Amino acid sequence: MSSHSVPAAMAESDGIRTGNPSNYGTMGQPFQPNYLTHPDLDRAPLLADSSDFVGGNMPSAAMNPAMTPYPPAVTAAAHAIGPEGPTAPPPEWADFPGYENMGTGDDGGKVSPPPNLGPISGDVPMPAETNWTIPFISEDTARKALLDYAKNKCCYRTAPAVEMDFHELQPYNTYRYRLETFAESRSCKWVSKPYNGETVDSTGYGPPPMPWHIPIPVPAMFIDDKLVMPVPHTSSVKPCPKCLGICRTLCKQCHGAGRERCWVCSGTGRRMNDPCNRCGALGSRSCSVCHGLMYEKCTGCLGRGQILHYIQLTVIWKNNIYEHVMDHNSDFPTELFNKVNGEKVFTDEQLRLPPLVNFPVPAINQASQNGLQQHQTQFASLCKILRQRHTIEWLALTKVEYVWRGKPYHYFVYGKENKVYADDYPQKCCCVVM
Repeated sequence: MSSHSVPAAMAESDGIRTGNPSNYGTMGQPFQPNYLTHPDLDRAPLLADSSDFVGGNMPSAAMNPAMTPYPPAVTAAAHAIGPEGPTAPPPEWADFPGYENMGTGDDGGKVSPPPNLGPISGDVPMPAETNWTIPFISEDTARKALLDYAKNKCCYRTAPAVEMDFHELQPYNTYRYRLETFAESRSCKWVSKPYNGETVDSTGYGPPPMPWHIPIPVPAMFIDDKLVMPVPHTSSVKPCPKCLGICRTLCKQCHGAGRERCWVCSGTGRRMNDPCNRCGALGSRSCSVCHGLMYEKCTGCLGRGQILHYIQLTVIWKNNIYEHVMDHNSDFPTELFNKVNGEKVFTDEQLRLPPLVNFPVPAINQASQNGLQQHQTQFASLCKILRQRHTIEWLALTKVEYVWRGKPYHYFVYGKENKVYADDYPQKCCCVVM
């Protein structure tokens, strides 16, 4: 790749990281394009006096055609341009090798597949000798958990938690397997913006590098991030396809008429049998948008007549997560585990992870194989996998059966936080209706 700078003015930076120009060295003398004239205008200037138009002080051509500051050829061409103008780039904007068939806009990005890295070595299996001893909660801990639960509930009495007699504490401890695959994807699309006279990083500085050949530092691992930058040496300046380079389009409000219907008299010129004072009994007024000029500043080039056209590279780093909670064979809602933490009993992080094979619970070994296979299928062909990490958490779950005032009840204590799920808690309401 030729070492030249990437114009910082082309980078989109609102809440998004932008490319570092220092990655591409120093650029030579910038290319200074001439203001192009449209071939249909017989080499006439784009505007006779553009300062009048941009400043909004143009005489009203709608009211006095002889006062128009535009040559007749330009005016005729402007009438041929609708309010929206052309919606696609001209066909002469050729693709670069390796960047063919790209679109524009939000849905036009073309994903570039990552290079084939070949087999990954260095896989390390999980240690065979590991202490899997899991503690159990005591009656004091179970009672305190239920007491805190009742105190934090509106209209719950604490008497059952204080007076209950324990019958049995039955553990249903389970495990949560979590796989994180941190991957990078790169996509490209054509973008355009008004040309402001900035340096144009054209092919004169070298051929455009392929998306995955552009050196980009990787941010912090396992944290989502995004970068948007122009692909080096893909920029060019073209006449605006929306206004054909004449800096203006027909007014959308009046469709080039210069006048719009009076809203007071609904275009009749009269109001309550009297002449309408708002429009002078004409039924129409000077357009509120173009002020009778019939045209408005082109929104595609912001009245400059030219646009900067380049390939935009979007790099996305995403931490993809796969989770599996082992079946605990109880009537406890498994989704509640999403709100608590477990005790980590194993963690491993590598460029590529091997599946677990010697964890004492076969269901976790199978979850590891399923998760790694799923991520390989989903991401390997479209993303570059940068790092993988998996963990096993012990999730505390104990069913507490107790008796209060001669009736049996039960509740669950779960997570490191000793949260309580008590669907049949007695005396849920102590409110008295008078």
